[in-house]
Amino acid sequence: MNAFLKRKNIVFSARRYGIDAMGAMAQGLFCSLLIGTIVKTLGQQLHIPFLVELGGYAAAMSGPAMAVAIGYALQAPQLVLFSLATVGYAANQLGSVTLSGGAGAGGPLAVLLIAIAAAEVGKAVSKETKVDILVTPLVTILTGVALSALIAPAIGSAASSLGAFVEWATILQPFWMGILVSVSVGIALTLPISSAAICAALGLTGLAGGAAVAGCCAQMVGFAVMSFRENRWGGLVSQGLGTSMLQMGNIVKNPKIWIPPILASAITGPLATCLFHFQMNDPSGGVASGMGTCGMVGPIGVYAGWVNDVATGAKAAITGMDYLAMLLLCLLLPGLLSWCFGMLLRKIGWIGENDLKLEES
Repeated sequence: MNAFLKRKNIVFSARRYGIDAMGAMAQGLFCSLLIGTIVKTLGQQLHIPFLVELGGYAAAMSGPAMAVAIGYALQAPQLVLFSLATVGYAANQLGSVTLSGGAGAGGPLAVLLIAIAAAEVGKAVSKETKVDILVTPLVTILTGVALSALIAPAIGSAASSLGAFVEWATILQPFWMGILVSVSVGIALTLPISSAAICAALGLTGLAGGAAVAGCCAQMVGFAVMSFRENRWGGLVSQGLGTSMLQMGNIVKNPKIWIPPILASAITGPLATCLFHFQMNDPSGGVASGMGTCGMVGPIGVYAGWVNDVATGAKAAITGMDYLAMLLLCLLLPGLLSWCFGMLLRKIGWIGENDLKLEES
């Protein structure tokens, strides 16, 4: 059995499923649902119907895009990879509807679990028969669609319930939950896992989504600003608009460099929930909550949520205070707080001169 699994490149590991597959799923989600939401919002604001339609087409393909991305991460053969498009569509559709019949948040989570299972089963039968072109797609699709019918609605219900609980708890205890959500999602953003996939799976929106945005921005902008003396403009852009994950190697060497962004997120999180009532109501279902300033997706998602709220009547208008809150929580406070905390840690010797130096810089 071990020899068979090795020959089929089937590896049961937390890294392959929890990091590689989940990270790829987030990329697939970004290239479909998230980019579609951005384009659609742009089209609505500029009154360009073509962009609105284009955004709708992109968003509709989120399930297949996620599943194919997962298959790619698992190094699935071509026939398995292409078959996963059907699996992703079924899992996303059935997982996005809760058991009570309402719109759910579990589509991405259902796609992740079911696409992994279907891909591994497809890999197991791939090229084992002389009619591989029939057997492999059939087995992959049957496995994925059957699992979607059996467990995707339950996954959607569970994910929706958990996401609703987090949002309810944040409304009930905005200060403490603001800290918890902001810090935990921010940490997930910097770790080699996908904070965007986590937020999408839970449908993390509302006040909880706003706290998540604040935490992610604190990590990205925080590391970018506090390491400016080592990495200059290249590091500012690569971390501030790219990813704070670039610092993981340095964090392993000296975990204390993580303290300033974490403290910054612990401050901006409750500010978002208690003072500014900063919400993420992005129509994409929460994926932008875990993106931070990566391509400015977090702020764009917040803005898209404002537009959607105005269109549905949930919000009267976008105010100057809204823009001020976004500026402070997503850019100014993360940079200022992390820089101040970083300077303090440098003075007491917890952070050395090159502890934040990126290899690429």
